[in-house]
Amino acid sequence: MAKTDTSDGLSKEERDAVKQRAKELREQQKAGKNRAAGEKAVLDAIAALEPEDKPLAEGFYKVVSEVAPALVPKTYYGMPGFANSDGKMLVFIQPAKKFTTRYATIGFEDRANLDDGDLWPVGFAVRRWTPAVEATVTELVRKAVG
Repeated sequence: MAKTDTSDGLSKEERDAVKQRAKELREQQKAGKNRAAGEKAVLDAIAALEPEDKPLAEGFYKVVSEVAPALVPKTYYGMPGFANSDGKMLVFIQPAKKFTTRYATIGFEDRANLDDGDLWPVGFAVRRWTPAVEATVTELVRKAVG
């Protein structure tokens, strides 16, 4: 994440994300594990994205919804994501423009079953949503929930 103002240790983008997360937690507590509320929040977050990030998030949302329908759509620091049945985040997409980075990142939390020996990737940079990217993300999500 780019640091644009570190006077208190956090950039403006990071402070905004923390505020957004606090708001999400309040809203999620009210909604419980309501799939419709989570879906609306994620789709609203995708709709608000910059043009460069929107197709990435739309492709991500489509793949995870199809491959892992048991996961619940949920925002995570304002980022589109999906949680397990316990409400814990499993996978999310961090839009590039949100933290002024040069690429978006698809991230997997420790609940994802991506283990491969003593070292494996859990974050993947993505710049364009292509058929090859979609195939790779499909396999990663399939493995993560397996």
